[in-house]
Order: sequence, then C-alpha cells, then structure tokens
Amino acid sequence: MLRVVNIVGTRPNLIKMAAVLAAQRARPDAFAPLLVHTGQHRDPLMSDQLFADLELPAADITLAGPQGAQAVQIGRMLIELEQVLADIRPDLVLVVGDVNSTAAGALAAATLGIPIAHVEAGLRSFDRTMPEEINRIVVDAIGDLLFASETSGVENLAREGRPAAAVHHVGNVMIDTLVRFRARALTRDPCAALGIVGPYGVLTLHRPANVDRVVALAPLLTALGNASDRVPIIFPVHPRTQARLDETGLGATLAGFPRLRTVAPLGYLDMLALMARAELVITDSGGVQEETTFLGVPCLTVRDTTERPATVTSGTNRVIGIRPERVLAEIDRVLDGDRPPVRCPELWDGHAAERVAEVLAGHPGGGRSLGPASGIAF
Repeated sequence: MLRVVNIVGTRPNLIKMAAVLAAQRARPDAFAPLLVHTGQHRDPLMSDQLFADLELPAADITLAGPQGAQAVQIGRMLIELEQVLADIRPDLVLVVGDVNSTAAGALAAATLGIPIAHVEAGLRSFDRTMPEEINRIVVDAIGDLLFASETSGVENLAREGRPAAAVHHVGNVMIDTLVRFRARALTRDPCAALGIVGPYGVLTLHRPANVDRVVALAPLLTALGNASDRVPIIFPVHPRTQARLDETGLGATLAGFPRLRTVAPLGYLDMLALMARAELVITDSGGVQEETTFLGVPCLTVRDTTERPATVTSGTNRVIGIRPERVLAEIDRVLDGDRPPVRCPELWDGHAAERVAEVLAGHPGGGRSLGPASGIAF
C-alpha cells in the first residue's frame, strides 16, 4: 500500500485534487492518502466553500498559511512542510499545478529524499516573469513521476531532458472534476440573484502582471467597462484583485460601468454554472482556459502567452494580449458570431485521475529512513 501525502494550498489546487484524491480513495487496497493544506488561500470563499462544493474530506493537516512575496511564501511553507513530512514518513508526495504551495511541497520532499509526483507537469508559458513559470520549472526538474495534461507538456519535458519513463500523458484532472459536478452545477442559476437575464460575459483577473500594475489594470478595466455596453459582464473579484482595486482607487472606475457587475468570489458549482451559460469568458486564468474549452464556451485570454496551448489549438481559447483596442475588438468578434470551433484536447475525458492512480499503484512503497514516525496514522 502506497502512503501518499497530497499537498494543496489554493483554489485551483483543490479543484484538481478533488479528482486525484477521489481516485486514490476509490482504491483502499492500493493507497493510504493524507491531505495537507498549506493555507496559502485562507479566504473562506477560496478554500472552505471549495471543500464543501467538491466533497473533499477535511485536510488531515492544515498549516498556518504564508504571507509575503513568492520567495517568502515558499520559504515559510518549506520549513513547515519539511517537518510535517519528516514526521509522517510517506512513500510519496503528490503536488498539483504551479502555485507556491506546489513548489514548497516538492522542495520539502526533495530535501528528505521522498519521491515526488507532479500532476499537470510540463506546462510552459516561456515567460519567466510569471511566478508560476518558475514553480513549474523547479518542480519538474526534481519530480520523479511527471503527469502531463496535454501533449505540449510531454514535448517540453523531453526538451528539458527528463527521461521518457518518468513522463506520463494522462489528460486533465481538472476536467475530471468538471465532468463529475457539471450536472449538479447546472441546477444552479447564479445570474438570477444578480437580476441578469439573457446573454452575458464572465471576467476573471488575478495575474500579477495584470492586476499589480495600475498602468496595465486601469486601461484594461476601462476597455472591459466599455465592452459591457454591448453585453453585461459578471466579474467575480479575486481577493488579490480586490486588494489592488482598494489600494489604487480603481474600484471607482468600475462604478462608472454598471453593466460590469463585480461580485465576491463564487463557489466552484456557481462559477461552473456561470461559465457554462456564458456567451464568452475573458480571463487570465489557466484553469478557466481549460474549463471553457471543455464547455465549448469562447474564451479570450488577456495575456501575451499561455502555458496551455492545447486550449488554443484544440479548444475555444484565443490569446489576445492586454491592449484595450485589441480586447474590445476580440469581444466584438465573438459577439458578432466569429466563435472558435468546439474541440477538446486528447484524453480530456473525465478519467485522467484514474490513469494517475494506475501509474502510482505501480510505484514501490515503504523503505524510507527518515527517523521515527510521528504516530500520524495512514
């Protein structure tokens, strides 16, 4: 039986881990899983609500939650996670995605000689100004089992010299979660509470390059506000983005655009229902690019690059940059009927986590020499 510590810290981690953990728990003969939450996302709407919506068990261990810049966050989590892992002595540490919790979990395991599995390996934007890109490169460099969600991940890992035996193209675990909960989500109607009837768009923004710089955020919000004259746009505001709006006074800009409707972050089910019925989604989120591709909803990515090229070549995503005139033109393009064809990348079929579990089940367990166990039961 493989004793696996599964590490999460943020909203997208939880969405992916819901599928991975369910696949492990479905095979009690093969896995003894524990869930460790770093507390990176502490807002109840970004964490607690997700546990409820996704039917995730309570975390076995929850850390205090780091604050500060990327290096500070990773350093603080690394110290705590190294102690946790030394006490537990697992056979394997599994991390998902590309957030600071992902990097800290992998680094802590590496310092103790514990094998590392990385789900969603190999994605690359080739933009090292993105904190997530640094995390991806680091985790894949030290990972032992690398699970790719799309063919670009396999190609990138081969280019970086990772052995083919370590790389497994399994598909997208985030889509597993979507498939599992879509019917339940579609019983909900979050637009009704907002009084919106008819076509609408959805907006999400949280990347530092977009929200931390007033020179980027102010014209982008103005462009989106102008676009809302044509179709109402619902904007669930990420806590990071809300903080920037408050700090900069840009919240006042939004007040001049009543059809650009800001709302608090939505739970997973409500957000899924909102996206599934949208005319288009405007985002800088990697996960939203994937979800809209599976849902067949046009997606406009307000970035210059994407680490998920399959959403463009085999999906409904267009990468449009952040120039206001381009953003407005692309929104008009979709609303005028020029919609990307509905396509879905290979192996995005709702069974990726099962394929991950099948590979993990063949991994040798036990035999770690990390000192006496803490008594935490698997």
